[in-house]
Amino acid sequence: MLYSWQKHRPHGSRLFFVSVECLRNPTLKGKPLIIGGSSRRGVVASCSYEARRFGVRSAMPIALARQLCPHLINISGDMDAYSKYSRLITDIIKDDVPLFEKSSIDEFYIDATGMDRFFGTVKWAGELRQKIMKESGLPISMGLSINKLVSKVATGEAKPNGQRHIPYGMEKAFLAPLPIQKIPMIGDKTARFLTDMGIFNVRTLREMPVEILAAALGSNGVALWKKANGEDNSPVIPFREQKSISTETTFQKDTIDVQFLKNVLTAMVEKLGFKIREKQKLTACITVKLRYSNFDTVSKQCRIAYTSSDHTLIKKAQELFDQLYNRRMLIRLIGVRFSELVHGNYQISLFDDTEETIKLYEAMDKIKHKHGSLKLMRASSLDLNMRLKDSIPSFNGNE
Repeated sequence: MLYSWQKHRPHGSRLFFVSVECLRNPTLKGKPLIIGGSSRRGVVASCSYEARRFGVRSAMPIALARQLCPHLINISGDMDAYSKYSRLITDIIKDDVPLFEKSSIDEFYIDATGMDRFFGTVKWAGELRQKIMKESGLPISMGLSINKLVSKVATGEAKPNGQRHIPYGMEKAFLAPLPIQKIPMIGDKTARFLTDMGIFNVRTLREMPVEILAAALGSNGVALWKKANGEDNSPVIPFREQKSISTETTFQKDTIDVQFLKNVLTAMVEKLGFKIREKQKLTACITVKLRYSNFDTVSKQCRIAYTSSDHTLIKKAQELFDQLYNRRMLIRLIGVRFSELVHGNYQISLFDDTEETIKLYEAMDKIKHKHGSLKLMRASSLDLNMRLKDSIPSFNGNE
């Protein structure tokens, strides 16, 4: 049995953020609440069910959200608080569960295989859900089934604060009447394509000859057909606290040029930031390392709110560098590391950035993905190709 717990995110809306805010301020419960940028050009990062009834959705411009619901309550958001509660829930699960996967800041998969021999899987999962709610104070949705796919969908159907058990052999019957948008991997574009073919629910998708779906959508068509049939063999990936990725460079000539060192650090952070966004990950810890000409090595790290935003990470890396570099000696090596990585697909801070900024990041990442990360960088990093040549930071990351 696979048990999926999450603060469910319909249409990408991170209700986990809303739940934390309502826990911290109970007067917000039952009100149309959005979390996002404070300016009119900002975007919605998360919205309550009450706001969604007016048509408000995540990633929507704040100005449009206010037109749809003039009495919206807008909170700028506190990623430090959300990260704190995410770690709290992780610790609770870690105490009771031998094998679990933290797939994002607010979503977990638990492998409960064999629990029926000792406790009863449904009873055990329900008790764990109650324990998490009691100790965290947050509402929780839970789905229990034979695999990750069906558990995830069942969790969505259990929202906003319930649990759903899909017994073995009932996967197809459970999925059949649901609209195709309930299947993970079906976004707006694919949904429009399928509805144009007359496919509106999972049953119809399942009954389509797989050859037709393969001809229309390639390998994705085959994958969708398998999902519609409730097939999913993906394993629960054991959670490891210290997943990390890092890079460092040793200079051909030791340097004391502080601005040059900061430019190198910026380029490193940009490369690592792009790398974790490609893998849809977020980091909660950043470390900067310096090695002086006499081979003394120093490092400093700090915990941060989960992010993959370049400008947030660059700012923090520069602050750590300023705290570290206090001996005014020549530097021979500089390095940076991101650790405590978790899966997460919001690439930049929706609380601080505008819709234009979000689109700019998406466009930049597309260019980097197609032509390489060195083809597009900040102006402060442009002279590094000449000054570093082969010493441009290269990855020795590990995850």
